[in-house]
Amino acid sequence: MRRIDLTSAGFLLLEKRETPMHVGGINLFTLPGGASEREFLGDLRELLRGTTAFRKPFGEYVVTGRTGLHWEKDEHIDLDYHVRHSALPAPGRYRELFALASRLHTTLLDRTRPLWELHLIEGLQNRQFAVYNKIHHAAIDGVGAMHLTRSMCAEDPNERIDYGPFSLEAYELYKEQRFGSRSKPAPPKQAELRNVIEAVKHQYDSSMHLVTAMRRFGAAFVGRGGNLAVPWHNVPKTTLNTRVSGARRFVAQSFDFHRVRAVSKAMDATVNDVVLAMCSGALRRYLLTRDELPRHSLKAMAPVSLREETDLDSTNAVGFITADLATNVYDPEKRLRTIQNSMRAGKDLLRSLSPREAALFMQLTQLPALLTSVLGLASRYPAFSTVVSNVPGPRERLYWNGARLDGIYPASIVFDGFAMNITMVSYVDKLDFGIVACRRSLPQVQRMIDHLEEALVELEVVAGTAPAPARSRRAGVPRSGRPARRTGAGAESKPKLPVGRKAAPTQKSGPGKKAPGKKAPGKKVTPGKAAAKKKPAPKKTAPGTTAGAGNDL
Repeated sequence: MRRIDLTSAGFLLLEKRETPMHVGGINLFTLPGGASEREFLGDLRELLRGTTAFRKPFGEYVVTGRTGLHWEKDEHIDLDYHVRHSALPAPGRYRELFALASRLHTTLLDRTRPLWELHLIEGLQNRQFAVYNKIHHAAIDGVGAMHLTRSMCAEDPNERIDYGPFSLEAYELYKEQRFGSRSKPAPPKQAELRNVIEAVKHQYDSSMHLVTAMRRFGAAFVGRGGNLAVPWHNVPKTTLNTRVSGARRFVAQSFDFHRVRAVSKAMDATVNDVVLAMCSGALRRYLLTRDELPRHSLKAMAPVSLREETDLDSTNAVGFITADLATNVYDPEKRLRTIQNSMRAGKDLLRSLSPREAALFMQLTQLPALLTSVLGLASRYPAFSTVVSNVPGPRERLYWNGARLDGIYPASIVFDGFAMNITMVSYVDKLDFGIVACRRSLPQVQRMIDHLEEALVELEVVAGTAPAPARSRRAGVPRSGRPARRTGAGAESKPKLPVGRKAAPTQKSGPGKKAPGKKAPGKKVTPGKAAAKKKPAPKKTAPGTTAGAGNDL
């Protein structure tokens, strides 16, 4: 048996029927040219079910011992249970794919078995197929999931892989390819060990660093933390912060990475700052449509990786920064600067700690959240409004036995206290967003996709990376002057993600006004029936824009 570390055990302790604690998502592929879908997916299914030796902990299940939770090796893994093959109903749109992913993401993993499932999904249009994977968060984090995706794919479309991603073979080969063959360091000799004084000094320094960090953390609750945002402090109550049911809703969308990067360069901000600003603008719009925008700003948990570059073995090496989303700020530029300042303050706090100290600091600051969840108080005293996670993905195009990987759409967790989770993965030249929400609390979460596009356009206008829009009716508020440009699931695929709300029809004059009709050629105007003075023609808006868009934000 292997003992499960405290962070990973926390996800197991928090789990109940209404709050499944697994992560995963949809990987979207295009079949190789000339390949039969039935035969190709049949070969992949047999490849996946042919694994005999598994990397940890994918060949183990959870047991409860006297000293806590442990991993126990499963001697009789039923791979027909873990690897499943499904087909979408016609016409095989993304709508049907997301509906299936929503249902699959709702059910709990069986704790008497290794905590993962993998579903091959056929029946998509345009010779695409999908892989939905579901892994308990106790077994993997976001960066670990990206290592897993890389281990099952290759950059060469002609390369063939005859092992599954959860196999020990995939792990060993990937580790060697990525980091080279590294011999295990020999245990140090007695003369090489630190002396007692150095060890005590190191412990003292660590303690002082942690005490200093905890003091800064605590000072934020009484208004002396500067730009540092912390959990629970002025976190408003909205429909995002309710008790959740077990049912989930999943939606996804890709955005061009160069658009986000252009804004970040023009605004002297990081890509992650701009992504958070997109989410802030989208959440602000979403709450305004429900007449729920609170006076205090929403706060987001922004996970950060504490994993060392060569660490492939840790199941979870993750901390978090509390991001002030500034949803109560009207101006989009000021909103971005507030987000930027809060993220910088959070990073400075973590930067003052070593990886070991940071991990311990995270455990100490996460204990209250664990207690409120266990006691059923998370929805009454929410620590955060939502989670916004940005996971760095592969920058090169990948292939799985010749099938092109078109997109990586993550699906994460929600639980009591926050009913929506926004996670994105950067892949090649796209940002692939996956949004998971409680189906009962947030039934119209698909609108967030449109709001993300509107928020990005708003930032592009401020940054000057979009065509200059016409002035809106409210002074000082720019209106979206750029047609909505969404990218489908994969750079080379024509269908668009997601299947959701259609764009509102274009209004060429003000709301509720009809454009004056044109006079028929050669027709005389009767005096008294037409205005004596010719009215000027109304100004036309740019194609695809909506007059006055954003004026109420």
